[in-house]
Amino acid sequence: MRNRSNQAGLRHRLLGAAAILTIAMTALAAPGQAQTHIAVAGPLTGEYAAFGTQMKEGAEQAVADINKAGGVLGKQLILDVGDDACDPKQAVSVANQLAAKGVKLVAGHFCFGSSIPASKVYAEEGILQISPASTNPDYTDKGSWNTFRVCGRDDQQGKVAGDYLAKHFKNEKIAILNDNSAYGKGLADQTEKALHAAGGKEVLATAYTPGEKDYSSLVSRLKEAGVTVIYVGGYHTEAGLIIRQAKEQGMKATLVGGDALVTNEFWQIAGDAGNGTMMTFPPDPRLMKTAADVVKEFKAKNIDPEGYVLYTYAAVQVWADAAKKIGTTDPKKVAAALKASGNWPSVLGPVNFDKKGDVTGAGYVFYVWKSGSYAEM
Repeated sequence: MRNRSNQAGLRHRLLGAAAILTIAMTALAAPGQAQTHIAVAGPLTGEYAAFGTQMKEGAEQAVADINKAGGVLGKQLILDVGDDACDPKQAVSVANQLAAKGVKLVAGHFCFGSSIPASKVYAEEGILQISPASTNPDYTDKGSWNTFRVCGRDDQQGKVAGDYLAKHFKNEKIAILNDNSAYGKGLADQTEKALHAAGGKEVLATAYTPGEKDYSSLVSRLKEAGVTVIYVGGYHTEAGLIIRQAKEQGMKATLVGGDALVTNEFWQIAGDAGNGTMMTFPPDPRLMKTAADVVKEFKAKNIDPEGYVLYTYAAVQVWADAAKKIGTTDPKKVAAALKASGNWPSVLGPVNFDKKGDVTGAGYVFYVWKSGSYAEM
């Protein structure tokens, strides 16, 4: 485990790398060409880098498509990229760097623990933030004029999970685990709340420490309690390890989780032990007619637009359409337009925002992992 000084040094180097990437991308623009800076920010390094990569790929393709169609209000978009590594302090540093570049929009962040502190910087600096992935209700409940998201909320996701557990596993012994992160605990709490409201009850509810490699003691507790269904409020890395080690100890439990399990890295960690794992996520946007042309573009590049790729694309897309409609990229005016009007066209279908900045009509369904891939149930 790295000590604090090494971690600080790593954060400094990562921020430097992010700045160099941004400068290099900016340098690709033609000299004298009118430009508007926007940004994508998320974990491009660290444990959750798979999700940051999804976001970056979605933003890059959106910018390329918009620029090919003439840009926004006669200006080409320049995409700045910030790596927060899902670290709150690093997220604030990234937010300040992006503010210094004068970005009009930030499509980000991924982790709720990064989105909230970064949003305060963006609000003060007059920057619009649309998260493709931060599902914790506090992001918009305690947010301000500038906080939007194109994904759903954990109280919506948790209700779907809790109701399903109560209905389909009512005779099973359920454990509810969380990683004590804002995302993981928030999702687990919402699921537990919905489970109880539906008449269900867990036999064990406990937290685990993220970043560990050996969860044998936790698995022993699960075995002792006779657990047959493990709900994990947390990320794919630990969830994959927990179910793999549980199966290695002879448990025949079913793993259930949330949207953080929607990455192929989960299977790389869990292997065959991941068979039958279930997770909540919105209906697969890759299958929507509104995304068909964009999905083809990604596949032509050998990119699977899974997880939050198309959600990030949509975040940039709705911002661009709103700016074009009102004739300005002024963030406060765009934010007002997004809330005042509806049916913004996107790869996700028509997008509508409520007064908080939440997308209306968001829904969750269950997916299941089987033989190395996942599909909607």
